[in-house]
Amino acid sequence: MKTWNLIYAISLVAGMTTALADETKTNAPTNASMSTTPNTNEVAVINTTDGEMVIAFWSDAAPNTVANFKKLAGQGFYDGTCFHRIIKGFMVQGGDPLTKDPAAEDRWGTGGPGYAIKAEFNNHSHQFGVISMARSSDPNSAGSQFFLCDGDASFLDHQYTAFGHLVKGDDVLRKIAATPVGPSSSGEPSKPSKRIGVISIKIVPADAVK
Repeated sequence: MKTWNLIYAISLVAGMTTALADETKTNAPTNASMSTTPNTNEVAVINTTDGEMVIAFWSDAAPNTVANFKKLAGQGFYDGTCFHRIIKGFMVQGGDPLTKDPAAEDRWGTGGPGYAIKAEFNNHSHQFGVISMARSSDPNSAGSQFFLCDGDASFLDHQYTAFGHLVKGDDVLRKIAATPVGPSSSGEPSKPSKRIGVISIKIVPADAVK
């Protein structure tokens, strides 16, 4: 499996070095294989060990990214993963299938679906509650890993694909972001002291969520 080293961006919020990385491979699905008219009346319900969050999609701004996320969620791809990287005031990162296996912890942050999708940079700013795709140094390398902003991360605008925003569960995101952390394998203070599991991500009609 081909993986990418982490790339780094300077966090204006935390004043520290951060990384948002994902794995890429060839055989990526083409734009034609993604739905160009995704259902905008659907939301993602992210059920975690710390509570539930609901995400509304920006299908007009990032249709292929939204379609890919929905496809993976529908396949149960994210079920049993965890948020492996947390930087309070900046973001919480998840979506790596390798996090299902504790024995693979040294490779967490490098996993993906085995393909990459093209970037869909847009004018939605990376603010609290915005969900965006993690990637490597290649702008078109996002696959499955995503992050939720825990503050103003607008320095990422037009460099990462924002594709939705939190409509329920602000308290849950803040709770996850407040998880104590220690040094990761790279020395970055972002490794959660406890497992914040993603029990499931379900795509449901928006009117089904109270």
